[in-house]
Parts: sequence; structure tokens; C-alpha cells
Amino acid sequence: MARILVYSRTTGYRHASIPAGVEALEKLGLEYGFGVEASEGVHCFRPGRLERYDAIVFLSTSGAVLDEPGRAALTHYLKQGGSWLGIHAASTTEYDWPWFEGLVGAWFDRHPELQPAVLTVEDREHPATEHLGERWERTDEWYAFRRNPRSAVQDIRVLLTVDEATYQGGTMGADHPLSWCHEYGGGRSFYTALGHADETFQDPEFLRHVLGALRWLGVEMRAEDD
Repeated sequence: MARILVYSRTTGYRHASIPAGVEALEKLGLEYGFGVEASEGVHCFRPGRLERYDAIVFLSTSGAVLDEPGRAALTHYLKQGGSWLGIHAASTTEYDWPWFEGLVGAWFDRHPELQPAVLTVEDREHPATEHLGERWERTDEWYAFRRNPRSAVQDIRVLLTVDEATYQGGTMGADHPLSWCHEYGGGRSFYTALGHADETFQDPEFLRHVLGALRWLGVEMRAEDD
């Protein structure tokens, strides 16, 4: 059976939705037949330990969450073909480690107040977005990033952008990616900026977004109609 690690350590801002996110991923594991282990212990990131997981999920981590042996273990895991999924505040993590910026694709810069907006679904052929229409209306924290991953990351595949004309306080302009994926460091990386509130982790469309991300990352699971 496939197994994922859900890592949610924070040394900066801590999102109240982390327990809801862990619970949602555990329920997906039960429903689709993959194991879920949740931890906030850096001891998980040691030589030989990460290899037991089919994917590593950083669930709204923030600040410095890995020590030097942990960084080395994560780098090695990706080099061996591992998979990484970042959700929401994962992009606020490890600001002094350039390798991690390459992994996530872009570091968080700022966001306006929580409000509704409209997403454009740029890629409807990816497992994480194939269930969506061309536009997706949601309420979330609309993260802006220190760089645009589309221009900064080689072979980036942007899946979702947010239309800054549909909310107040956007700072990235006409091209504002929010979810993307790419090959990195020998493995695969997927990031979605969605996931601020508890309610997000009860939203079937968002959960299918995460499930599709895990499928793309290579996590084997039961088919939805099984």
C-alpha cells in the first residue's frame, strides 16, 4: 500500500486549518487506499526514513522547519525520484535555503484579506484540474509570490491562475499563478496556494484537486469508481 508523510511543523505563522487538513488527508487515504502518517517531528527527515513514503506533503509549514540533516535527507529523497506536495503556507518555508525555493517554485510574498475571487483553470488535462470548468470561484487568501514561477522555473506547468480583477489587493498583475507542478532535483514537485480555511478541506472540488496532485506524484490508490 502506498504511504504519504504529512508534515506540518511551523516556526512562523501557524494556520488554524492544519488539523482539518490532516483529517481530510487521512480520510482520503482511507477512501482511496493509501496510508497517511502525520508528524511535526524533524526526526522524520533522516537518512533511510523518507524512502518509505511515496510522497511528502508539506501542509502549511512555515519558517525554518528542517535542520541540516533534514535538508540533506529531503534533497536525497528527491534525487532518488521522490515526490513532494506543498499546500498553502508551504511557500512560507525555509526562506534561507535556495534549493527549497526551487522545489516549491516560488516563495510567498504577501496576501490581502480573505475574500472571494475567480480562478482561471489553465490546464484541464492534469489530474489535479481535470474535474474543473474553465473558471473556478473560491474564497481564500490570494498569495502573491516573490517571483513568478512561470518565468523563473524551467519547464513549469501552471495549472491555476487567479484573476486579480476579481478581488482587491493583487500585486502580481495579469499573470498570477496559484498552482503548478514541475520536475525538480530528480523527482516531482506540486504546489497549490489554496488551503487557508478549515472549510477548504471539506470542499469536494478542492479535495479532488489534492487527490489529483497525489496521483500525478505517483501515489497509487484505488480508482474513484471502485
